[in-house]
Parts: sequence; C-alpha cells; structure tokens
Amino acid sequence: MTEMEQIKPLAPSSHRIIFEDDHAISTELKKHRSLKFIKCCGCIVALVLILSVTLLVLIFTVLKVKEPEMKMNSMMVQGLDRVNPTTNLTVIVDVSVKNPNVASFKFTNSTTSIYYGGMVVGEGRNPPGIAKARRTLRMNVTIDVILEKVVGVERFSSDWSSRTLLMSSYTMVDGRVKIIGVFKKHVVVKMNCTMTVNITSRGIQDQNCKHSVLL
Repeated sequence: MTEMEQIKPLAPSSHRIIFEDDHAISTELKKHRSLKFIKCCGCIVALVLILSVTLLVLIFTVLKVKEPEMKMNSMMVQGLDRVNPTTNLTVIVDVSVKNPNVASFKFTNSTTSIYYGGMVVGEGRNPPGIAKARRTLRMNVTIDVILEKVVGVERFSSDWSSRTLLMSSYTMVDGRVKIIGVFKKHVVVKMNCTMTVNITSRGIQDQNCKHSVLL
C-alpha cells in the first residue's frame, strides 16, 4: 500500500462550518433565554416592591384607623319637679359618635353611668349600632337615676337649697373598625363629663367633657 493510500482525506470544510454555526446559535440562544429570564425576574421583583410600597402608604394614610370622637350634645332631667324618694329621675342624654374612618365603626352595647357625690346613682344602656364611614351617629341614652341614692348623698340638702346639683357621667362605647374586610381594629371610646344640673330649669350648665380612645 502506498503512502498516498494510507492518508485519509479530511472532512469537507463545508461540514465543519455548519457544525460550528450550530454551536454558536445554541450558545446565543441560551444567552438570550437567560437574559429574558433575568428581565422577567426583575419585573416581578419591581412589581412586588411597588405593590408593597403602595400597600404601606395606604396602611399609614387612607387605611389607618383613626380615633372616633364622642360628644355629649345635651342632657335633660325629668322628674325634678316631683322629688319623692319612692320615684326615680329620668335622664336623657344626647350623645354623638363621629367616625372619621373610611370604614364603618360597629359597636356593641354602649353604657352611660351617672355619678353624684362620688357614687353611681343611675346607669343606662344603648343597643348596638353602626357609625357609617365618615359620618356622625347621634343616639339618645335613657338613664334611670335612683332618687333614693341621690337624696342619701350628704351634700344633697345644701345642693337642693342652692337649686344646683354637681354631677358627672361616664360613657363607654366598645366596638371595632373593619377596613376592606381584612384589617380589623378593636376600638374603645370613653367620655367623662362633669356638669351642673339646674333644678329650677331642669337643664344642664357648666358642662365639661373629655374623651379618650383605646386602639
């Protein structure tokens, strides 16, 4: 066998070019897919961050639970013209609850107690209610004051002579604010008032109220 016969011819150059081109395309495709995946992940992360920041802004602004405000508009005393230890006085308190939130303030039974001479002389309850979003709810609380307890206070005689009774009241409203069905906040509104009851006019004078809120 001759030397020329032992030497095998090389593969055609056109075959090598095709192989090299396929390899380059495959590498380029992988790079393109990786870049696309990175961009997609970046978009998702950016979207999550935007949503998180938006939610935080809403929580600390629009969705933040604000303190409801309570106010005693008036108080009327019935029965002072027929003082008798066997009967009771009726006190009608007009109370308003202002709800500044974007959601309703739903509360259970509210209670109002009347104090005279440092002791409870009457108590009234109001049924559950709802103060709508950014609205003010007014309600009347009827309180039966036990006249026997009022007369039993040591300073009653002198107060009766001056035709004025220095009394105080305590009102508590227990409820919750529920925003978009997710965020729930327990809220307790309390109001303490001092007032002078004019026996002659059966009205209230020199009224001073302070309210506090527990969130």
